[in-house]
Amino acid sequence: MILRISLYLIYFLTLGISVYPQGSTIFKCRIPDNGDGTYKKPIIFADYSDPDAIRVGEDYYITSSSFNCVPGLPILHSKDLVNRKIVCHVLANLKPIDIYDKPMHGCGVWAPSIRYHNNEFYIYWGDPDFGIYMIKSKEILGPWSEPLLVKEVKGWIDCCPFWDDDGNVYLVHAYAGSRAGIKSILVVNRMNSEGTEIFDEGVMVFDGHNNHPTVEGPKLYKRNGYYYIFAPAGGVKQGWQLVLRSKNIYGPYEEKIVLAQGETNINGPHQGAWIETSFGESWFIHFQDRGAYGRVVHLQPVKWIDAWPVIGNDNDGDGTGEPVLSYQKPKTGKIYHITTPQTSDEFNSDQLGLQWQWHANPKPYWAFPTGQKGLLRLFAYPLPDSFKNFWDVSNLLLQKFPAEEFTVTTKLSFHPLADGEKTGLIIMGSDYSYLSVKQVDKKLNLSYTVCLNADKGNTEKETFLTKLESNNIYLRVDVKKNAECSFSYSIDGNTFISIDEKFTAKPGKWIGAKIGLLCTREGKTNDAGYADVDWFRVE
Repeated sequence: MILRISLYLIYFLTLGISVYPQGSTIFKCRIPDNGDGTYKKPIIFADYSDPDAIRVGEDYYITSSSFNCVPGLPILHSKDLVNRKIVCHVLANLKPIDIYDKPMHGCGVWAPSIRYHNNEFYIYWGDPDFGIYMIKSKEILGPWSEPLLVKEVKGWIDCCPFWDDDGNVYLVHAYAGSRAGIKSILVVNRMNSEGTEIFDEGVMVFDGHNNHPTVEGPKLYKRNGYYYIFAPAGGVKQGWQLVLRSKNIYGPYEEKIVLAQGETNINGPHQGAWIETSFGESWFIHFQDRGAYGRVVHLQPVKWIDAWPVIGNDNDGDGTGEPVLSYQKPKTGKIYHITTPQTSDEFNSDQLGLQWQWHANPKPYWAFPTGQKGLLRLFAYPLPDSFKNFWDVSNLLLQKFPAEEFTVTTKLSFHPLADGEKTGLIIMGSDYSYLSVKQVDKKLNLSYTVCLNADKGNTEKETFLTKLESNNIYLRVDVKKNAECSFSYSIDGNTFISIDEKFTAKPGKWIGAKIGLLCTREGKTNDAGYADVDWFRVE
């Protein structure tokens, strides 16, 4: 019976038909579950940087860095570590509010740690400019507490709490060289029992300058009397996964490289979380930097040999594993439906889909779901007075690239109030491009725009395409391997006219490229036109 269901599922997916068994959520994007009890890498082909994970009962929860993107601190839920969906975001906005009301690229939430202690969920993260924050909740879906600034300090990052079995509480963290002027060391601090206050200046437990430069992202655990610190080193793109162990929290620590790229194409297997299942299996979740696609997430089996974790495939038996390309799924004792993170949005709900984020703290009048009307209304918001390009624009509604190759099509109707108002479909990064409809001399113009090195303040290059007779239009972009993007448009939704120019997407600051919607205006008035977005479909 199970085999028959799997075969039907594979058959329908091959035809490109969305299959929704009861309780499942399959979006048209890359599926890591092979349907035969195995999975393939990566488990999430999307930018979930610095992932951390926990198991609570039979449920697994992942969070990740969200930097300046809001809402922040996404939570993804899984029952088998392979299939998952976004269930909430913890942060509705970033503090200080006045700082993060504008795009602060690469700032904000760095490398969070999620833990479950005394029947409460805790998340700690470092903001490199303001300090160590903590937020907690009795339920994963909230309500979550207001963020608490545990330590006001500049340069502390990648923090992880640890409640020891003797009642002591600790925090391990690293340093951002760009703020602190030092890096490549790990420090352990004492905290109070509530995890809300740091007692001391800390003890340096590891210096990686000689053999493990740029050691960072520590996660602290205890197993069979050993304290273990899992910490990546060597840099995001070409580094390795280091593990330290000691019988004393303050060391001295032995060191061992437990995961490296080896002969695989999974570069810099980096920073993640050790998880033990209810069946006693050990697994390791980590990321791989894929440039414009961001930091995608992998799952590796773990074996414990001589009190050391060996991650992935250790073909030569030296204790250093290589990432697996495909593997048997974690044992669960049950069969769970194939589920993938959200991508497409029909805008039929009274809330935005959880896949969407802004580049800064949002204003409540940027976007309005309309529920029964089945559309999203975006109002044209004024560009900054000092506008050079969209790098400095807050009201871009964006989501992560969901696969190596995909197509996005959106249907919208534009109703401008004044000249200079614009809406469109954008690929956003340090280089960006978009297809837009703009009112000029009370007429609608369709244009294609590219901006290279937007983060350096460069100006846009706009190419006029045609005048439009209708307010309704379909906009599309095809993304191929190596993040090559091709835009097209249609008036009737059937025949699409391609833009000859190709565009190669580039990552943003510490994040992958994103795709989404814009709606802006030049100058300030006491009212605004709008774009009604009927749907946004990813295939």
